[in-house]
Amino acid sequence: MGELNSNSDRIITVIYCSVKSEPDIFEKWIKDRASEFVYKLKEEKTVSYEWYLSEDRNEASLIETFVDSDGAVQRLRNHSESPIANEVLEHVNINSVYCFGNAKKDLIQVFNAWGAKFQTHFCGFKHN
Repeated sequence: MGELNSNSDRIITVIYCSVKSEPDIFEKWIKDRASEFVYKLKEEKTVSYEWYLSEDRNEASLIETFVDSDGAVQRLRNHSESPIANEVLEHVNINSVYCFGNAKKDLIQVFNAWGAKFQTHFCGFKHN
């Protein structure tokens, strides 16, 4: 078990989207294309990559967790160089981006271009 109120380098990102492709097509794309592509990258500092859908399937959130800010930057670099980078915008409109944790300047710079909102880690705990 982790200690109460210990410092954390973990980064959590939330990308909230409206779905513009047909829900069935979008779900197939995130399951069989995007998620599989990211999974096969085997990024060392990526802890999780998870999509969530609204009940009506018109809204989606991608929530990713990273060991630290460097891991989030690597994920974004890999994304920008990937074949799925352009495909994303065929399926969704990005409505908002949130970054939680102690982001370094390079991550802030990348996410600022997306209009991200940032919150630094304050306190809490994490079970291992």
